[in-house]
Amino acid sequence: MKEEIRSLVNYRLERARESIEEAKILMERGHINTFINRLYYACFYAVSALLLTKGLSSAKHSGVRSLFHQNFVKTGILNIESGQFFDKLFDNRQKADYADLLRFNIDEVRYWYDETKEFVVKIEKILQQL
Repeated sequence: MKEEIRSLVNYRLERARESIEEAKILMERGHINTFINRLYYACFYAVSALLLTKGLSSAKHSGVRSLFHQNFVKTGILNIESGQFFDKLFDNRQKADYADLLRFNIDEVRYWYDETKEFVVKIEKILQQL
């Protein structure tokens, strides 16, 4: 992998880790909709880093999602559950950011924090093998 790509991959992984830290703070302070936003972005940055290793990127979130499924879920590099989790965060981040009068219940989404950490670790392990 070229050095500039490796640097960008590392930067995006750093952003993923930062987003996880931000999510924890937001959860602790009761900002649940924004907590969901940061969880999604943690996964988004990790997926974006993974796509870079295949020379792939997209200007749209839906494009990143599609490329992720085509190149990593359908090929078995990541399991279907990982793809479904990313989709769940994608959909709920949209709701959290844009739907009026919607408040998520922390008891229903708290476990997404640990799932997000596991998702990012899975991607980090794949990247370490490249």
